[in-house]
Order: sequence, then structure tokens, then C-alpha cells
Amino acid sequence: MGKIIEIKDLRVSYHTYAGEVQSVRGISFDINKGKTIAIVGESGCGKSVTAKTLMGLIQTPPGEIKEGSQVLMDGKDILKQSEKEWEKYRGATCSMIFQDALSSLNPTMNIGNQIMENITNHYTVSKTEAKKEALRMLELVGIPDPVACLKKYPHELSGGMRQRVMIAIALAGKPQVLIADEPTTALDVTIQAQIIDLMKDIQKKLGTTIILITHDLGVVANIADGVVVMYSGKIMEKGSAEEIFYEHKHPYTWSLLNAAPNLELGYKQKLLSIEGTPPDLINPPKGCPFAARCKYCMNICVDEVPEEYEFETGHKVSCWLYHPESGYNNIDFGSDSEEAGYEG
Repeated sequence: MGKIIEIKDLRVSYHTYAGEVQSVRGISFDINKGKTIAIVGESGCGKSVTAKTLMGLIQTPPGEIKEGSQVLMDGKDILKQSEKEWEKYRGATCSMIFQDALSSLNPTMNIGNQIMENITNHYTVSKTEAKKEALRMLELVGIPDPVACLKKYPHELSGGMRQRVMIAIALAGKPQVLIADEPTTALDVTIQAQIIDLMKDIQKKLGTTIILITHDLGVVANIADGVVVMYSGKIMEKGSAEEIFYEHKHPYTWSLLNAAPNLELGYKQKLLSIEGTPPDLINPPKGCPFAARCKYCMNICVDEVPEEYEFETGHKVSCWLYHPESGYNNIDFGSDSEEAGYEG
């Protein structure tokens, strides 16, 4: 399938009293139609800002999308859209599921009216037709007794049901692209699995392109076709889910994966964390943003932004370790038993 989204040199800043926060610093990646791509990284890495840019939700001021940034949707640069075009785009072309369903839903409107509102915003239909479509959306997302749910208010539903309603609202406009920003954060693991299975099922039925924003690598493994690893407003590594999990190349990707407990190791496992803190994005480092926390850091890492190196099948990494003269270009992160999370 062809590309539906092409992001080119996207740079987004926020102007604050303390200075300019450079939230996204020149990222580029593509998304193919009907696929799921996950954007992962620590809090503050720029993944949610990227999602909001795709939805036209960067408020200016204080936000600013820098000159030269491009976000192409089916070849059209959506960053140049008028406000009227954005209104037609949101919900119909691209829709978003926010992480906190309770604060995102309107507490004064019942569920049926909230779904119907999104339908009538984009399509000229009667109230009866809109209600019928709202009922179909609730059935699609697996709400038990959808007829009764239409009349209920958000506070009357469980967390899992509210998240299903959020998905139903997002799908009501029949979008080509669905952005899910931490959709399972506030849910227990059983409900998380149900929501992920639901999203996979919807994609299979409707062919929707999904962008998943998360820090939970367990969620990524179950749904993503491709993964973009972000750190400090930049992309560290991108590739297929299999490449990121089993053939990762960047020390930061390895550190993220190593910080997640491995159930197979049991008590023999040493829980690891990434030492240090992310850099200040008001005054970001001039070299690799991960240099101060990286055990393989070289002088060039501190002084210059790393080049992007490409491996087989489009797997790319921004790291000086893969320069021919580094001496590390054949590094195997899994070979160090202590660092890999084993004891003795």
C-alpha cells in the first residue's frame, strides 16, 4: 500500500517565560495506508506534540510550527490548511482518541448525542439516521446493550466502556487515520488487552491507518507494524516492530527495552533504569541528545548531531556508533549479560 502520511523536517516549539522549548526538532517519517505505527519514548520526548500537529491542535501562541515543516496527507500539505479546512479534516480525515476519556467526554451530554454530534458535523443526515449510525458505532466497538448506552452519561460507565465510547466517537466521522494518544494508560491490564484487540479488529474491518502514541512497549508489541523511537524531540530509531524489538541498533532503544521486566527471568532478573535525566529542551545539546546518558558516548556524540544510517528494509538509526571509523558498527547490545538484565 502507498503512503498516506509523510512528515518532513517537522519542528515545533513553545514560547514560554523561560525561553523557547524546542519540543520537536526536525523529525521525518512516513506512514503507509492501513498500517499501525507506534511512536514511543519517555514523557516529554515530543510524541504527543507530533500527534497534535497532525490534528492541527498546536495553539499559536504559545506554540509555533517552524517554517519548512511539512505534513503531507495524500500528498497535500495540511499545515497550509485554512481553519475551515481544518474543521472538515478533523473527524472526517483524521480523528484522535485522547488518553483520559472522562475529561474528554462532555459530562452534560448523553453518549448518543455525543456520537451523533460528530456524525452531523461531517454528514447531512436526519436525526433518525444519525441515531442509527451512533448505535452501529457502539455495536462496532463491542459495547454491551448499546441501546441503553445511548442514553447514559459518561459517569455511569466504567473506564473500559468510556474508552470504547471514545473510539466510537472517533470512528463516527469515518476517518482514514486514527490517532490513539496513550489509549490504555488509565486502564488495568485486562481492559488494556481488550482495547488493543478492539483497535486491531476495527483496523481489519475498516482498513483504518492507526498512529499509536505510547510509552508502553508491551502495547506496541501486540499491535504495531512499525515503530518510531523518539527522545528529546528527535527520532533515534525507526523500523518494523520486529526490527525494533529483536534487531534494535540504538543504545536508547536498548535501554527502553531493558527497563521493562521480563516475566521469563523471574527472580533472577535485575530491574534496570536509564540513569540520568533527559536534556533541557530550552537549551538542547548540540550533539546527540542521548549522549549524557549513553555508555557508548564518544567525543563526536557530544559535539555533532549523528548521521542517520539505514540498514535492510528501511530500518534507520541516528547514532555515531555505526560510522565506519567508530569501531562499534557491529555492536550486539544483547551480548553483555549484566547489562541485559541477568545476575551472575
